[in-house]
Amino acid sequence: MAENHPARSRGLALAVLCAASLMVVLDSSIVAVALPAIQADLGFTAAGLAWVVTAYLVAFGGLLLISGRLGDLLGRRRVFLGGLGLFTVASLIAGLASDAGVLIVSRFAQGVGGALASAVVLGMIVTMYPEPRARARAIGVYSFTQAAGASIGLIAGGALTQALSWHWTFYVNLPIGVVALVLAVRVVEADRGPGLRAGLDVLGAVLVTAAVMLGVYGISSYAWGALAAAAGLLAAFVVRQAKARTPLLPLRLFRIRAVTGANVVMVLMVAGMLGFQFVTALYLQQVLGLDALRTGVAFLPVPLVIAVASLGFAEKLAARFGPRAVLLSGLGLVIVGLLLLTQVSGGYFTGVLPPLLLMGLGAGAAIPALMGLAMSDVADGDAGVASGLINTTQQVGAAVGTAVLASVAASRTASLAPVDHREALAAGFRLAYGVSAGFLIAAVALGGLILARRPRPTPAVTAEPEVCVAGQA
Repeated sequence: MAENHPARSRGLALAVLCAASLMVVLDSSIVAVALPAIQADLGFTAAGLAWVVTAYLVAFGGLLLISGRLGDLLGRRRVFLGGLGLFTVASLIAGLASDAGVLIVSRFAQGVGGALASAVVLGMIVTMYPEPRARARAIGVYSFTQAAGASIGLIAGGALTQALSWHWTFYVNLPIGVVALVLAVRVVEADRGPGLRAGLDVLGAVLVTAAVMLGVYGISSYAWGALAAAAGLLAAFVVRQAKARTPLLPLRLFRIRAVTGANVVMVLMVAGMLGFQFVTALYLQQVLGLDALRTGVAFLPVPLVIAVASLGFAEKLAARFGPRAVLLSGLGLVIVGLLLLTQVSGGYFTGVLPPLLLMGLGAGAAIPALMGLAMSDVADGDAGVASGLINTTQQVGAAVGTAVLASVAASRTASLAPVDHREALAAGFRLAYGVSAGFLIAAVALGGLILARRPRPTPAVTAEPEVCVAGQA
């Protein structure tokens, strides 16, 4: 099929990869709306209920980097298919769960499968589309699934929980996963890696996996001991990568200014934008009084505007003005939207919707540019680990943003206790929007600085040693 209709086959392969990626992204938010129903049905305590989300995030965030490296070594399609299969089976078990422990274990397994599948997708797209214009369009499609997935998940979660039951927030993955598996075997071209004998830094994998898992857990649970341990493990991982003959994350990647800048921006951007979604869902329900389904529908304009921007004109803007300019301009629109929300006082249509539309427009332009920069100048042999890296920084940013903004909003509300409760809640959310804007302002400042210009080669860093190091990896 690929030989007779290469363009058609490549387009279908892109659709399969993006559909699977969207399913994984959806799962991080689709369950959020169903949590009250899950708690009532399975008898979760308030503390235990958080693990329905945390178990998934810990496994997913912790295994992205090693999953990307496994794709480079074993073949990205093989890792993708294995992860997608595990995710689909774990979704079935989660849907059938009648016990809290079974649900948490299955959520962890979903996270493992999701990490394996999603870590290699961007690397597969980059190698599948070597032409710059075609690659930019393909990354735009992929970026839409990443940017709009959380909003679509809130809509789907509310609809499924209200119309059927919470079990269907997991069952919905089954037809998507099975169809994606069947089509992927047919249309995604098989690739071969050098194999594990080429060198898998096992110690480095253990260090970074433990560091990210402890970090995500520590941030989401406010466990300072876990955060301190994560920092120590991360420092040990960096030392290990500098000394390892075949490192898990070659530090030479960070000599590529676009890669470094993109990952810094990703942490800060996602901290502001994913935290914003969490806060806005609470604002719509607790201040404006919307139910779960109407809260999901209220987010619908966001993925629609993101689709128009990322699929309609983001690639053309990047080709004309460069990805850096598009990235920073798009983030500027997001900042304006967040600053407008710091003054929000009206209803949905007059107070919330206009900033949402502005932010969707900015995100739809910025995210494809950011994804393209993250993979720019990366050798094919490192595409998997570079893809895993940008996904890892995305998850760290999501955990940081959600934890910080939830804490800021709660503290502000508590400090205004004598005031009307709804007004106190609104004041807390407005402050959280200001902090979100601060994350994005920092992203623009640091991104603009790091991505300002490419450094000229110096005698200390020449092409020849770089080739030697790459050969070792």
